[in-house]
Amino acid sequence: MAKLTFSAQVAAFAEKVPGAVEAVFRESVQEVSEEMLKPVGQGGRMRVDTGFLRASAMASTTAMPRIIAGSGPVDGKAYPFDFAQIEAVIAGADITDTIYVGFTAGYAAHREFGANGQPPDAFVRSAAQQWQTIVNRKAADLKRRLGL
Repeated sequence: MAKLTFSAQVAAFAEKVPGAVEAVFRESVQEVSEEMLKPVGQGGRMRVDTGFLRASAMASTTAMPRIIAGSGPVDGKAYPFDFAQIEAVIAGADITDTIYVGFTAGYAAHREFGANGQPPDAFVRSAAQQWQTIVNRKAADLKRRLGL
């Protein structure tokens, strides 16, 4: 008997369990987003000083959030982060939707790719590179929780 690839195994169990694909999709998008937004102090790649960049994160199912040129923090002000908007988009997304998570802070690309002698933080790229690993782990976790 031929051994199924992990992807084929996931597909086979997902067909048997209603909502399994959607659960793996939503949990995976959430974890990739959390990884992208994780501060350096918590083991992530995003430097957080005022919190402006992190607080500018938004999600959409229609288009990538646009950077607002010139936008940045006000001196001396701290910006709290709230994951609720991103969670709401993930929760409301259909399995066929593309979920875009991006930033509106004017310097977001400079932090991601580096600029003015600053090295790149690569918080978006490094999180995106973990997508398949996260999906595989979420599928395995769901199978374990369901006793499959």
